[in-house]
Amino acid sequence: MRNIFCETLVKCATNPKLVFLSGDLGYKALEPLQESLGERFINAGVAEQNMVSAAAGLAQEGFQPWVYSIAPFVYARPFEQIRNDVCMHDLPVRLVGNGGGYGYGVMGATHHALEDYGTMLCLSNMHVFVPAFAADVPEIINQLTNFEHPAYLRLGRCEKPKDLELPKYSSWRRLMRGKGATILVVGPLAGSILEAAKQLSECDRPDIWVLTELPIEAAKIPKDFLDDLQKSRHLFVVEEHVAQGSVGQIIAHCLLKMNCAPPQFTHRHALGYVSGLYGSQNFHRQECGLDAANLVRELKRNTRLSYPARGGLKLTSG
Repeated sequence: MRNIFCETLVKCATNPKLVFLSGDLGYKALEPLQESLGERFINAGVAEQNMVSAAAGLAQEGFQPWVYSIAPFVYARPFEQIRNDVCMHDLPVRLVGNGGGYGYGVMGATHHALEDYGTMLCLSNMHVFVPAFAADVPEIINQLTNFEHPAYLRLGRCEKPKDLELPKYSSWRRLMRGKGATILVVGPLAGSILEAAKQLSECDRPDIWVLTELPIEAAKIPKDFLDDLQKSRHLFVVEEHVAQGSVGQIIAHCLLKMNCAPPQFTHRHALGYVSGLYGSQNFHRQECGLDAANLVRELKRNTRLSYPARGGLKLTSG
């Protein structure tokens, strides 16, 4: 996704208000953008707090700043500056974190972003964008070009199946129809889940939805999603983020308030470091049960069950 992000911003470089700040990152990736922007491409060095405060000042003066770094260095290290300088003043600073979830693999916990969008959504005026596919990135950038509020964009590795024809971009999109559970996926995991779900029988195959923009607003949850949920009676949320502050918690809260909670709710999320070891992104996903093979096995075990009309809400997490 980083490459398509760079290519799209290069096309926006004629906008004299666009300023790009990098935390000493982007080697062999962002050179075309640096060439296009000239002095409006700023290497702020390993000084993320200063970088965010400078971006807030640029936004205050009418510029359109983009702030880029490895995800935890763009939301965790300068958290106070994001809170005080950007969000409290509702300034349109666009924070871009590369390598969401376990994306940086063997580089370890300091480079992993497992609580990023939950942390950002605690701040006033903040909006979050989590593209599932590389094709989502230009659409999101087009939105952010004239966005008037703080925003966090989480980039990852596109895992789109080669033969998948994506529906038109939207915050909520249905990617597969089935007779099994209703799956809500956040981020690139959607691609591998889709590929694996094709092998399931019709009765096991889930309705798969992908969510790209946060926070969730109850009034904007699609009626088609709620209809799918009413039929399946099982919501299965999958995300590469810890449970606290997650989409699983947010959607459960919304559905309970709407009196639309399904009888069965399953949440698969990041568990941190189960074995205490570091490895590839796939290694960590497998430890957390977030890999496609584990998820498909669970879907088969949980194929549509019969619930009494007034049965209690069944919860599973991990």
